[in-house]
Amino acid sequence: MLKKAPRISSLDAADMRILSVLARNGRISVTELASSVGLSKTPCQTRMKRLQEQGYIQGFRAVLDPARLGLAHVAFVEVRLSDTREPALRAFNEAARAVPEIEQCHMIAGAFDYLLKVRSTDITDYRRVLGEVISRLPHVAATSTHVSMEAVKDENGLS
Repeated sequence: MLKKAPRISSLDAADMRILSVLARNGRISVTELASSVGLSKTPCQTRMKRLQEQGYIQGFRAVLDPARLGLAHVAFVEVRLSDTREPALRAFNEAARAVPEIEQCHMIAGAFDYLLKVRSTDITDYRRVLGEVISRLPHVAATSTHVSMEAVKDENGLS
C-alpha cells in the first residue's frame, strides 16, 4: 500500500522555518537550528524527525563544486523517443538513471519527451557522451543540445 503524500498545509510556521534553515545549511547542529527557529532542542529534534518521516526532508548531503572536480561543462539535451508507450518510457528511465554524466532527467510534456542536464569535463567529453552513451539509450530517436554558458541561478534546495 502506497503511503499518501502529506499536504503542505500540514506544516506550521515553525516547520517552515526549520526547512528554510536546513535548506541553506544542512550541517547546522540541532542546538543552533533550535535557537535560530525559536524552539528548544527537544521539540526541534521531534519536528525534524517528523519532517523526515513524512518525506519533507529527504536526506542530507554534501554539495560539491563541479568546477573544482573538472566537471564545469553543462549541456541540456532535448531527447525525442521513437516510442512513448509505457514499456519504452520505463526502459529509457532505467537506462538514463545508470549514466553518471546525466545529472538530471525530466520527462517533459511538450515538443520533446525528456530534458537531460549533462555534466562533463569539456565539449569534447560531452560529444563523446552524446554519441556513445545518450544516443544509444533505449528508443532515442533524436537529440538537440543547448550548452550552458553560465549558471545564473543554481539552487539544490529551497531557501
